[in-house]
Amino acid sequence: MDKYGMGSIFDLSGKTAIITGATKGIGKEFAFLLARNGVNVALIARHTDLLEEVKEQIEKFDGNAYVLPMDLTETSKIIKAVEEVHEQFGSIDILVNNAGLNIAKPSEELTINDWDKVMDLNLKSTFFMTQAVGKYMKDQKRGKVINISSQMAFVGYFDRAAYSTSKGGLTQLTKALAIEWAEHNININAIAPTFIETDMTRKMFEDRAFKNEVLGRIPLRKLAKEEDLFGALIYLSSRASDMVTGHTVMVDGGWTVW
Repeated sequence: MDKYGMGSIFDLSGKTAIITGATKGIGKEFAFLLARNGVNVALIARHTDLLEEVKEQIEKFDGNAYVLPMDLTETSKIIKAVEEVHEQFGSIDILVNNAGLNIAKPSEELTINDWDKVMDLNLKSTFFMTQAVGKYMKDQKRGKVINISSQMAFVGYFDRAAYSTSKGGLTQLTKALAIEWAEHNININAIAPTFIETDMTRKMFEDRAFKNEVLGRIPLRKLAKEEDLFGALIYLSSRASDMVTGHTVMVDGGWTVW
């Protein structure tokens, strides 16, 4: 193998990945990206019809997808779902913990139910999904876990007390597992994006004052697009990042540099 042949260190063909929150936004785009790069993708989300739509689109370009409709906050179902993926593909090489929720309210208006919903999906389900996948990665003596965090794990912002807390916890979970599982050759990393322009956020940015305020905090003076995260995902999923663990890749246009 030519160590200078850059293509080889980013080659993901034949690998298997689990992607949570795979029917919309970042998760859906990640599914397409990995599938187009030869990865067998197991897609997890709540809605069967949307999962089947993503699967059909992947199969149109000869990708290989498997769907598991489930609510990740029902953590008792996670072990069985992961077992099913392993039986289907024979290995689990990559886990992308993408599913997440933000309930944007002033802190004094957050309810116990709001808080629990955010924590249960963003943090609790991520831990137990990683724990379940870790069993197989340990047996394989290799694995890549990529947690989708946020710049809000590192900075404060309005109406995001629960969300920022969950993402801050996720960043620390990334570090803790990186230390604990290093002996098994498992890399645990995270990607922290800034605000991303998607179909789901477009309405929010119709508020010009809000959009201008956000852009004023980003040195590059633009919102991120889903494809701006592609390089980080391929890097952290591939052999190129074999000596990187416990790290969070900031894709924030410079927001956290201030």
